[in-house]
Amino acid sequence: MKINPKLKWALVLSGGGARGFAHIGILNAFAALGFPPPSLVVGTSMGAIVGGLYACGMEGADLTRFALEEFNLRKHLDGFAHRFDGPLGKVVQTGQILGNLATRPGMDSGQRILELLEALSGGKTFEETRIPFRCNAVDITGGREVVFSSGSVARAIRASISFPLFFEPLQEGEKYLVDGGLANNMPVYLARQAGYKRILAVDVGDFKFRSVQSLRTGAEVLFRVFDVTFHILKQKEKKASLTVHVGGPATPFSFSRAASIIQLGERIVREQERAIRAFFSVGPEAFFIRRRYRDCGG
Repeated sequence: MKINPKLKWALVLSGGGARGFAHIGILNAFAALGFPPPSLVVGTSMGAIVGGLYACGMEGADLTRFALEEFNLRKHLDGFAHRFDGPLGKVVQTGQILGNLATRPGMDSGQRILELLEALSGGKTFEETRIPFRCNAVDITGGREVVFSSGSVARAIRASISFPLFFEPLQEGEKYLVDGGLANNMPVYLARQAGYKRILAVDVGDFKFRSVQSLRTGAEVLFRVFDVTFHILKQKEKKASLTVHVGGPATPFSFSRAASIIQLGERIVREQERAIRAFFSVGPEAFFIRRRYRDCGG
């Protein structure tokens, strides 16, 4: 199959917490295989972080280096203790959680995260990105999805990652913005609205059955509720031309496992190279493969 180097296509990156590190592996593998860069990047939550920084000029190698050598979430939070692996009861110190939630709209203000995003994005606006970029959030005052296409990229990403209870909502005028996944965790429709017919989406949601016994704490139930919400909303969304599913054992809080999650993204591309290569290729063979495969990975 012959790759079309001038292909106009859109990349849509889903939310999924730490599982979103797989997006970096996907970008690395695409570059290694010589696939053309996207003409539009759309992201939600963690997909907004990776997609937004990529659109601002960071390559997959830059994102990998940052994730493995510089990324330490504890340095960029306001001061409560986080542990993202192991029993969920150990994620934070219980007393501090309760104290923060009793007096603030979230356990963390998100200010340090915003400062980090400003630095990594170079303070760019949407009009200044290397690749056009879109991301979403939810306004909980008006009860509607908000799509960002102008203004500060860093502030838009900060809004899109505002997971309720953990991060305070981002205030923009009269809007009070939380995680975009609550409206649409993989907004393929944004690429369609922009006129793209060739759309590749990467889904790191990995929704699976959970037993009653695995949902023993209020926090575990809360996170499962969001997973179910994302799953239901995804069933209503029109599919991309090709959706790459990334599974694996990682949880949304497995930030210490960045290396293995990035490697998982790279491995999925290698394993599904035929279907993915057809997405970027011209000719009858590629056409029939695209008709056969709308989903790959798992």
